[in-house]
Amino acid sequence: MAAQLQIGFVIFKDVTQLDFTGPFEVFAKLPNAKLHVVAQQAGSVRSDSGLHIVADTTFATCPPLDVVCVPGGPGVNAAMEDAELLAFLRAQHAQSRYTTSVCTGALVLGAAGILCGIRATTHWASLDMLPAFGAVVPATRERVVIDGKIITGGGVTAGIDFALVVAAQIAGEETAELIQLMLEYAPHPPYNAGEPETAPAGVDEIARTRLAPVLEARRQAVARAAARLPPC
Repeated sequence: MAAQLQIGFVIFKDVTQLDFTGPFEVFAKLPNAKLHVVAQQAGSVRSDSGLHIVADTTFATCPPLDVVCVPGGPGVNAAMEDAELLAFLRAQHAQSRYTTSVCTGALVLGAAGILCGIRATTHWASLDMLPAFGAVVPATRERVVIDGKIITGGGVTAGIDFALVVAAQIAGEETAELIQLMLEYAPHPPYNAGEPETAPAGVDEIARTRLAPVLEARRQAVARAAARLPPC
């Protein structure tokens, strides 16, 4: 019998739970897969919306992972400067089959020095921060970007698209299609406001205003994290 596929999600305080729980639901349906929710310490981790997630594996006890995934959220600002978390990611990346992220989790991969010269994506509001880590942002925004064994997904809800792409890489398109059908993933959003290019101007302006304080702090964290890395 083939060895179990080891998949780990690295979480932290103020993670956006949908970045994590959407892909978790997809990966949980992969055949012969073992999922780990990984944090510095086992136990409850509070998401940015107040939902508590239970980490069942620590950095110290986590097995070698075939797939390591970093979700995003406001907590990435601190995660980019968490030396223990970054060391864990570098060690797992060295032997992983796939190193991945959803949303602003890509910035944490960047802070770990994993995105140098790599095509990658993230949430639209943080795309311009990726080049600080040597990442290459596609000229046309893509919901999922594959560059070798590194797979990055766009913001929040793109996590399900991302996870289906990863599932197809691992187990084939038919398995990914079966998971999609079982989840009834056939999105028809009631509004066409999911991207800055299609959102009404007033809605886009409100979103940018609300995000401004977090993004300013994030830019500062990115600059500090990038300064700690060797030249790309």
